[in-house]
Amino acid sequence: MSVLSSLARRHTTLSDREVEHLHHLVADWQLLADLNFADLLLFGSLRDREAYVVLAQVRPYPAQTLYQEDMVGRVMEAADRDRVRLALSEGRIVREGDPEWREGTPIREEAIPVRYRDRIVAVVSAEQNLAAARTPSQLELSYLQAAAEIEQMIAEGHFPFASSEEREISPRVGDGFMRLDESGVIVYASPNAVSAYRRLGVTANIIGEHLGKLDFDEAHTLEELRRGRAIEDEIEAGGAWVYRRFLPVVHGKEVSGAVGILRDITELRHRDRMLLLKDATIREIHHRVKNNLQTVASLLRMQGRRMSSEEAKSALEESVRRISSIALVHETLSQDSHERVDFDRVANRVVEMVHEGFADPDRPMRFRVEGSAGDLSSEIATPLALIVAELIQNAVEHGAGEDGRVLAVTLEMTRTATHVRLAVSDDGSGLPTGFTLDRDANLGLQIVRTLVESELGGEIALGGADPGTRVEIGVPLERASTPAT
Repeated sequence: MSVLSSLARRHTTLSDREVEHLHHLVADWQLLADLNFADLLLFGSLRDREAYVVLAQVRPYPAQTLYQEDMVGRVMEAADRDRVRLALSEGRIVREGDPEWREGTPIREEAIPVRYRDRIVAVVSAEQNLAAARTPSQLELSYLQAAAEIEQMIAEGHFPFASSEEREISPRVGDGFMRLDESGVIVYASPNAVSAYRRLGVTANIIGEHLGKLDFDEAHTLEELRRGRAIEDEIEAGGAWVYRRFLPVVHGKEVSGAVGILRDITELRHRDRMLLLKDATIREIHHRVKNNLQTVASLLRMQGRRMSSEEAKSALEESVRRISSIALVHETLSQDSHERVDFDRVANRVVEMVHEGFADPDRPMRFRVEGSAGDLSSEIATPLALIVAELIQNAVEHGAGEDGRVLAVTLEMTRTATHVRLAVSDDGSGLPTGFTLDRDANLGLQIVRTLVESELGGEIALGGADPGTRVEIGVPLERASTPAT
């Protein structure tokens, strides 16, 4: 639950839909803070007395903030916030009155009622430090005019728009700012906005030009604005990219213009393309490594068929399974652009592979995989896949009895915030009396111990079950390929 939702539920009588509307407002109100050069505080009425709680706060990027401390959660008496009280009770924007002095600083405060449907649900207080004020430029006047229009839309319930949500790209008004009249003519464009269109190949002065005459297909954009809908798009021309966001200015039921924010995202898109190329290259490398490992495994199988010694054949078969376990990890990496592995899928494939390698009607076996290890880095997943293969194979080789009963082998996986833990258990004949890893471990268990302790910095525990054997390992998630000391 967000802080805003928590505070609203604890202190106010706001409904879930009204809180959702405030969430949309807060997702989009950085624009208003920047245009107004003001800190914004969102006030909600307390349910039990005439006072207000600060539900959210945002600071302006182009101006000095009034609040160094976080105001969210503060409760203020109605007597100390007279403009907020008037905005709530009268449902209008309250601007009148002299500046308020706080600790020697003159502050201009505007209280904007937040309307949702037919009810005032909160108030936005826009507070500007007048001590830093100076004669505004044309750009700043355009900012303030746009801010006043957005404030009026908040009071009438037209803002925020339905599309107000977190975005991949969050442009600021300083990146590029435009104003359109009701017919789509550009009545103002900031220097950065002009530069953005220059990057797209528009060399003429765009101020005074109709948006639809700038050599781009703007029919959809203009139609959406006429319908009172916000719209976002990206324009690409000559290798340059510009992100645009247009907000219609709506009063009553009429659209009287639009405010546009632009950002040159050429470098960002070029970087995205480079990352896609890099991801494709990495996937291709993993694919080739997998193919090479499979080729090695095939060569070993061919060599095994020529062997007359059963011991040599068995050794080659074990090597093939170890190589195939590593190949499974690279196969998974070749299918995903991230250097993360869905280890649950890998573990199931490893278990199937071992099962197929030991399939024998005279030695019936049943395998079960429980729990989840989640996504793991390739540095952890590769040795862990080999560990699973060795433990499953060891359980099959040494757990099956001679009575022909079904051998049950279980792989359990659990994950915490810091560790991934695996356990392989069987209901076979169990460990010999006095068995220790230091003295009696076969090659498979020696490999497992080396991988767990030396490469992954983990721990291994070997013990008996009732009946059978159980091997448990724990591996830290933040330590991969780091030799133990």
